[in-house]
Amino acid sequence: MVDADTVRTLRRKFKSLSPMLDERRQRLWAATEARALGRGGVAAVERATGMARRRILVGLGELEKPTQLAADRVRHPGAGRPPVEITDPAVVQDLERLVADTTRGHPISPLRWTCKSTRTLADELTKMSHTISQQKVGQLLADLGYSLQGTRKTREGSKHPDRNAQFEYISHLVQSFQHRQQPVVSVDTKKKELIGDFKNGGREWHHRGAGPQVRVHDFIDRRLGKAIPYGVYDIRRNEGWVSVGIDHDTAEFAVESLRRWWRRMGRRVHPRAQQLLVTADAGGSNGSRSRLWKKELQRLATEAGLKITVAHYPPGTSKWNKIEHRLFCHITQNWRGRPLESVETVVSLIGSTKTRAGLRVRAEVDGNVYETGIRVTRAEMDAINVVPHRFHGDWNYTIEPLQ
Repeated sequence: MVDADTVRTLRRKFKSLSPMLDERRQRLWAATEARALGRGGVAAVERATGMARRRILVGLGELEKPTQLAADRVRHPGAGRPPVEITDPAVVQDLERLVADTTRGHPISPLRWTCKSTRTLADELTKMSHTISQQKVGQLLADLGYSLQGTRKTREGSKHPDRNAQFEYISHLVQSFQHRQQPVVSVDTKKKELIGDFKNGGREWHHRGAGPQVRVHDFIDRRLGKAIPYGVYDIRRNEGWVSVGIDHDTAEFAVESLRRWWRRMGRRVHPRAQQLLVTADAGGSNGSRSRLWKKELQRLATEAGLKITVAHYPPGTSKWNKIEHRLFCHITQNWRGRPLESVETVVSLIGSTKTRAGLRVRAEVDGNVYETGIRVTRAEMDAINVVPHRFHGDWNYTIEPLQ
């Protein structure tokens, strides 16, 4: 198949050359480009130039038999069948009405719940008494400034009034901790993954026709279960730790992952640490309202002898968490197109994740069972040595070790 960049290049070349070529030379140029591209070349040239497929095929035949058409037989400019938008001006208006965003979901729109492919649009225009091909529909759409577009994640829901101020506060905390040579980590839970021979997005190299065979339906295998990767990313050292849980994503599991990072990695590379800054999302197992999260952090602070400061990102801004685009995205890229057939496979693929920028990751299975629905009493909360910050103490707080 010919990629989109090649089509755009052909379009630019045709736009530059076509004013200097007569009808026959345009046809022969298009045929030459199509033949050079090989499989899919005719379709690519057709999309790039708007020429009819038959016209390009005629040009290919002429290249095979150069003497088939005399050199002086060239149509006069403007000869041939006039374009449909000239003979039927209403077709353009009807096409725009079909694809306009204002008709989306409108009860009288004929394409309310239908994929708006060029073939579908051509069929609808034919029902409206227009004679038009799907290739011509594609050409008209391009002329009108339309192109194929996918959905994009840009809407974040309601915007908290202190959102920007919280980002600035987190930035100030990070710079302060790094200036004092104190560790800063970003934490979060990666998407839960089904264990077994299930489809995994992406592709990797295999012998032709020898790609992995996976199940048709993604129903959980109760025997194999699921993997819950919880990550801890050291921002300054570009190192990550991932605990792969097999039970539930609870606050206890989240803090245990942080504890394992400190014991296996953090304590060794930060021997003089007296404080730890943790940046986390506002919700989930490490949410700002979770009592169990704070209770377990108190245990860790006392065990490690660290003052643990937590700064939560404002609600609806989890994509800004560093761990998302500095660790998790590379893990996903590393295991693309490969079924996660066992927890050991998940751990191995996470642990082998590397980047040219120097990212290194360690992973380990957490086989503990974590109870859900644990309640933390008011008395237990009062026993936590937590100091809320002056700015948004619900998002920013420090838990100090108990004596």
